[in-house]
Amino acid sequence: MSDELQPMPDDWSTALAVVAHPDDIEFGAAGAVASWTAAGKSVSYLLLTRGEAGIDGMPPEEAAAVREAEQRESASIVGVEQVTFLDHADGVIEYGLPLRRRIAEEIRRHRPELVIGFNHHERFLSGRWNPPDHRNTGRALLDAVGDAGNRWIFRDLGLEPWEGVRHVAIANSPHPTHAVDVTDSIDKAVASLEAHRAYLAGLRPPVRDVRGPLTAMARQTGERFGGRLAIAFELIPR
Repeated sequence: MSDELQPMPDDWSTALAVVAHPDDIEFGAAGAVASWTAAGKSVSYLLLTRGEAGIDGMPPEEAAAVREAEQRESASIVGVEQVTFLDHADGVIEYGLPLRRRIAEEIRRHRPELVIGFNHHERFLSGRWNPPDHRNTGRALLDAVGDAGNRWIFRDLGLEPWEGVRHVAIANSPHPTHAVDVTDSIDKAVASLEAHRAYLAGLRPPVRDVRGPLTAMARQTGERFGGRLAIAFELIPR
């Protein structure tokens, strides 16, 4: 793999981000989303859970409502208007045909040219183990992109197949290949993550500084992208 990251393809106008939890997009892709929407591209979010198991000091029923509201606010900051939740149980997402079917249904419904996912590998770049919700969601998404384009798979959905996905980009991957310049959108990236106030406050220890780590990450990525602040993605060949 070359040390230099390549620019993300620009030959698309609609995108769908598919992740397991509220905050997944903000911890790695929101700056790019803000850059894309500012350029006139349309991005929608699909969340498999409401993140109800993510705040130890808050009952799941309360946390689900709080985190949904935080995600919607966060999305609006970066220019995303359409946010859909699928109500899978947080923490116990299982890979399998039902999950592939549900994601394929949404791909056929949204008909995106770019699909954005979250790290599906076993580990993060830091070496830290990647939780099963991330792995199972990401792998099901990769398979569902193919499923969505095959009219003979999940025929009962009653939706026309969609073969128009040109690119699949994975955020927070330990194997990045491409990047997006976020110099002009880093403030929105910070604000979108800060919108997850209850979640960040509920972490142990609480996260109080968002700008420092996000900017440092963008600067580090930029060392492989012409020195500009950047967000990295692994582009999966289609």
